[in-house]
Amino acid sequence: MPGGGAGPDRGLEVRGVLELRKDGTGFLRDSARNLEERKDDPVVPKEMVRRFQLKAGSEILARAVPTSPAPRVRFVESVDGLRIEEHRRRRSFRKLTVIDPDFHYELGPFEQEGQISMRILDVLAPLGRGQRALLVAPPRAGKTMLMQQVARAMEALYPDVHLIVLLIDERPEEATYWRRNVERGEVFVSTMDEKPQHHVRLAELVQARAERLVEAGKEVMILLDSITRLARAYNHVAGNSGKTMSGGLDARTMARPKAFFGAARNTEDAGSLTILATTLVETGSRMDQVIFEEFKGTGNMELVLDRRLADRRIFPAIAVDRSGTRKEEKLLSRSVLRRTNILRRVLSRMRPLEAMELLVGRLGSYPTNRDFLDAFSLEDVE
Repeated sequence: MPGGGAGPDRGLEVRGVLELRKDGTGFLRDSARNLEERKDDPVVPKEMVRRFQLKAGSEILARAVPTSPAPRVRFVESVDGLRIEEHRRRRSFRKLTVIDPDFHYELGPFEQEGQISMRILDVLAPLGRGQRALLVAPPRAGKTMLMQQVARAMEALYPDVHLIVLLIDERPEEATYWRRNVERGEVFVSTMDEKPQHHVRLAELVQARAERLVEAGKEVMILLDSITRLARAYNHVAGNSGKTMSGGLDARTMARPKAFFGAARNTEDAGSLTILATTLVETGSRMDQVIFEEFKGTGNMELVLDRRLADRRIFPAIAVDRSGTRKEEKLLSRSVLRRTNILRRVLSRMRPLEAMELLVGRLGSYPTNRDFLDAFSLEDVE
């Protein structure tokens, strides 16, 4: 967006996130305006896109000629905060070396309403840098509350992580809440009154934005609610290929939402992208169930909510036996992992309601998870 002049010889300063059309022409979209298409968005000629090796999702700082209806970029000053020479040297997202998550985003230490939920998350399903995480949620089981608690903890404890909240097919009032309560991160919303094409366009531009940030060495986290509704939108815009899966899902539909989710990764030579995405179950929709089955097993962390716990007003309504993180030994110390495994064995002997009630009660008696695990032993609960 236009950012003020700097003399007639240098032109108008403009800044925005680059969106590319099929013909190669670019437009600078304003993050503060939800990346919406506007007639006065600065235009980046395709010759300049090629010259500076620009890619969709990059934040561009440029100089433009103030023409009507939109300024026309004539020189690019920086790309994702990098000088042009640095930008050209960085490796493409798909060529980065992918490694396992190796740093634990510990969320429990932040004091907030619902802090106990984050402490339980740290114990049962630790969230790592570059995690590809699914929050499996039936209706009214507390998924939105959990996502908001994660956002607050991330902003408070890890201010250097670039937080992006992406809401697809969301209620307008939920969008307002998120925008008012996320302080440092970005919130992008396509509400339920928007067309599926709008959902898809926004999601793809946000994915591109996150990938460019990772290339630039940034640690990024996307909270997506929900990947189920995103898949529905892709199903609508995909058209009919003649091959329909169970529930009315077109056979081609899942490739693109899977590509979004699959973008989550920790890299050895740049930054990382962590994605925590909700997937909806028990909605009464066969399509939603098929979407869940398609994503099941594609992540490396699953946090499963249990409707029975929520109906009993036990929160967090986490299913202990179905939640966990792959290769959690790379996130937790040996001693913590050993005690956590003992805890899991004990909880597995109980009914879900009893297990969560015990965990909430015991954790609340100790100021930190470390204190709880240090004091915990098999005999304590037998």
